[in-house]
Amino acid sequence: MFSLLEYAFFQNALLAGVLASIACGIIGTFVVIRRMVAISGGISHAAFGGIGLGYFLGIEPLIGALGFTIGTALTIGELEHRAEQHMDTLIGAVWATGMALGILFIYLTPGFAPDLFGYLFGNILLVPQTELLLMLLLVIIIIITVGALFNDLIAVTFDEEYATVTNLPVERLILILLVLIALTVVMLIQVVGIILVIALLTLPAAISREWSTTVKNMMLYAILLGIVFTTAGIFLSAFLNIPSGATIILVSAAVYGAALLKRHCTPN
Repeated sequence: MFSLLEYAFFQNALLAGVLASIACGIIGTFVVIRRMVAISGGISHAAFGGIGLGYFLGIEPLIGALGFTIGTALTIGELEHRAEQHMDTLIGAVWATGMALGILFIYLTPGFAPDLFGYLFGNILLVPQTELLLMLLLVIIIIITVGALFNDLIAVTFDEEYATVTNLPVERLILILLVLIALTVVMLIQVVGIILVIALLTLPAAISREWSTTVKNMMLYAILLGIVFTTAGIFLSAFLNIPSGATIILVSAAVYGAALLKRHCTPN
């Protein structure tokens, strides 16, 4: 099985897993602490609209997804502060609208409909060199942005009212955080697909929270766990000849279940 390491496609898959894990560890920590899983789900499923738009316009689908998810993130951020609807209703509307637009754009695209299975469920073994470069660029943007705004983002994540009292630009910081979630979602599409994005975005961070005393430690542990999960999932999928994205998520879920069981069985 280790002979697969000689092949470029397998090396690309492992590198893609590492890059995705870095983004998930950093952004997933904010998502878990601030309880933004539902919002992240809305953004991730709306990405399908960008995939369809990319096919319709004849451009790279992931570029279409990038623009669409950023637009969706900004829209959700604006609606959260200004709309009088319940947030879960808005998320559901954005979620469904994105998927519906993706189907419509693909239907209107001339010629044969593309194989969308990889975008929905991921195929990390087919990540090309060009998309690795895009993933690397997105990781650099995430690291620089979070590094520059770390304390402000932490304040908004833990206590939005306190951040407001201290005159932090809360609305702008939340929009930045939502955009960073959108960037991470785009990175994960090739790794685990739109349907499974939320699991890889949140499970490593949720597990690491059990053993972390600081946010930085939580991020570091989440990154390391993500690397372990993606690497193990890639090797298992290659060995068992099963889908890689689903395998990565099942490995993550198994470890998460074990962590919950350990916490439940450990006396206080």
